[in-house]
Amino acid sequence: MFISKKQKQKIRERRKKRRKAGSDKNSCVEDIRDTTEHNVEAGVNLLERNNNCENGESASVESTPSEKSLISEDREKKGPGYLAATVINGKRIVVVKSCLTAKEAKKFRKDARREARKLGINEDDLEFVEEGQQPTSAQEPANIVKQNRKRQREFPKINLLLEEEKQREEKRLKREAQDKDEALLSDEVKDRYRAVDCEMVGIGSMGKISVLARVSVTNWSGSVLLDTFVKVPSKVTDFRTQWSGVSARHLKSETAMDPEQCRSKVAALLKGKILVGHALKNDLDALMLTHPKEDIRDTARYRPFQREVGKKWRPRKLRDLVKEHCDITIQRDGESHDSTDDARAAMELYKVARNAWEAEVDRKSKKKSLR
Repeated sequence: MFISKKQKQKIRERRKKRRKAGSDKNSCVEDIRDTTEHNVEAGVNLLERNNNCENGESASVESTPSEKSLISEDREKKGPGYLAATVINGKRIVVVKSCLTAKEAKKFRKDARREARKLGINEDDLEFVEEGQQPTSAQEPANIVKQNRKRQREFPKINLLLEEEKQREEKRLKREAQDKDEALLSDEVKDRYRAVDCEMVGIGSMGKISVLARVSVTNWSGSVLLDTFVKVPSKVTDFRTQWSGVSARHLKSETAMDPEQCRSKVAALLKGKILVGHALKNDLDALMLTHPKEDIRDTARYRPFQREVGKKWRPRKLRDLVKEHCDITIQRDGESHDSTDDARAAMELYKVARNAWEAEVDRKSKKKSLR
């Protein structure tokens, strides 16, 4: 690349005009351009010296005064200009001019780190701050003070305590009212209710086909009427032990029932009864049984126990419902499900909403009879 003397002169004249008429932003950009032009001139001078050396001329040609001034100006920009900044909390603040583009700012930071290594300064001690912004190191003491204040506060707010006390009182009153209603029920009415829960395992190549592996039936008071493992005629490809609690030894035990025997026994227990459970469709499908729709009390499909997602109502987890309404903990994290516990929990959840639920069922049956 060859640059004539006239071109060099034009470059210098343009530089002088820019320095006189340029604003802060323009001067910043021009400084970058000047540095680029200086590098071009230095490269031209180096090529000329190399050519002179090849032609047999002396290689000890000194730089001209103008070249020396350009080099000193460049060193002033790249040296103290980068790192001669304030030190706050052990951080050396380096201000990045706002007029730089993203690419120029990246090069600026890279040159500053290189200069820090030359001066023996740790790069981690540099903090680059945009022009006009406050360094984060200056904000650290205030944040530490706030954290300390939060740590010193050991007592909860009085409003939270009052709210918790109010919720406990409401739950206690509901429980007392529920116990009174339950005491008024006759044994004949209580005997009409059965709660069911099943555990399934997977068969098939991917283990996605669910088959019955355990079934539990409880009554109104939570007494277990039936709790048995069920033999699976096909090969089990997924025991789902982390959820079902079923393993191979359970299905191979002598106490495990045959599917047909289990189905007939469950059908006899549920005949003429009101069936309570959570997501009963899955349990009935696994049992290969049907039950009258008017005698089903599915807590997964009862509207007050559901959550609204967009314009649709979706079922909630039995664990969350029982914890919220009955203050009972089931299906703890890391533990497998127990079908007897789930059946009892579904019955307790039904008891909470029994009066309103049965009133709704009566209203629907009257509407149906009028049609």
